[in-house]
Amino acid sequence: MAQGADPAGSPSAYAAAGVDIAAGERAVDLMKRHVARTARPEQVTDASGFAGLFRLDVSKYRAPVLATSTDGVGTKVMLAQELDVHGTIGRDLVAMVVDDLVVAGAEPLYMTDYIAVGKVVPERVAEIVGGIAEGCARAGCALIGGETAEHPGAMGPGEYDLAGAATGVVEADGVLGPDRVRPGDAVIAMASSGPHSNGYSLIRRVVEGAGLDLRAQVPAFGRTLGEELLEPTRIYAKDCLELAERVQVHAFSHITGGGLAANLERSLPAGADAEVDRSTWAPQPVFGLISEQGGVERADMESAFNMGVGMVALVEGGDADEALRVLAERGVPAWRAGTVVEGSGRVRMLGSYREHA
Repeated sequence: MAQGADPAGSPSAYAAAGVDIAAGERAVDLMKRHVARTARPEQVTDASGFAGLFRLDVSKYRAPVLATSTDGVGTKVMLAQELDVHGTIGRDLVAMVVDDLVVAGAEPLYMTDYIAVGKVVPERVAEIVGGIAEGCARAGCALIGGETAEHPGAMGPGEYDLAGAATGVVEADGVLGPDRVRPGDAVIAMASSGPHSNGYSLIRRVVEGAGLDLRAQVPAFGRTLGEELLEPTRIYAKDCLELAERVQVHAFSHITGGGLAANLERSLPAGADAEVDRSTWAPQPVFGLISEQGGVERADMESAFNMGVGMVALVEGGDADEALRVLAERGVPAWRAGTVVEGSGRVRMLGSYREHA
């Protein structure tokens, strides 16, 4: 936690300004057991605690390229605060960061976090970090450092925001991307766990405008609306890396803000299009609720949400069946959603979605 210098020269004056150093130190103590779960052998202890150190064993690589990514979770944190549920939002953070790294074929190595709070409540901060640690464990990366900053006056006592950054590594000749994609490749869609961490400004507007109760049970969900909306973002990192080891993956696309078409276009070369057949899947009921209660048209839904697809792999056409077998083994619902054809670097969404059973 950043402590800084008290202009009044007195710890009591700093406390009077709203910064509780003792609470920050207790939060750090509570975090430690969570962070320990993410340890990797490459970590190096920094006795000062000012930096996280990680020894990169370059002998393991022929021509290592480092990759880095940073992100946050947007206004989904506002729902977590309203519902007083803080243990899963950290998993969202990890997913948003590490799954950008694997798009390049990079293995996430380590991550750092930044948590800004209006008031340090040690147990709540530790709960948030526990979610980040759980996400890192699922992604196989170490949580090697972070910062908790108290911002009284700038944020309310119950408000917080978080961001993170991660570093990964990939062999230079293993970097995935548009230059590898060609007509005939299969579009393999991997199911999302829900809206993930995108479109929550629209979700909150719909919830408020329609007068929906976040704590009300929704039969289609089998749980409350709030629980459905706080479902953590699926983390695909290990699954994508395993898939790339076993089949010819040419590119990945992490489906985040902007939706499937806009993100998938980023993984296409100028001479190819991806034809995606909506009829190959049924978006989860939560998307139908948002559309119906908010009067949101399909085009707007598709530009704001992943519509049930959180990650796409573009694989050699002949490897499509094996790719689906690999993902099934790993418990990732996946299907062939389309094909890459000659074109101009665009995604063509065809047909209509299936109705959810």
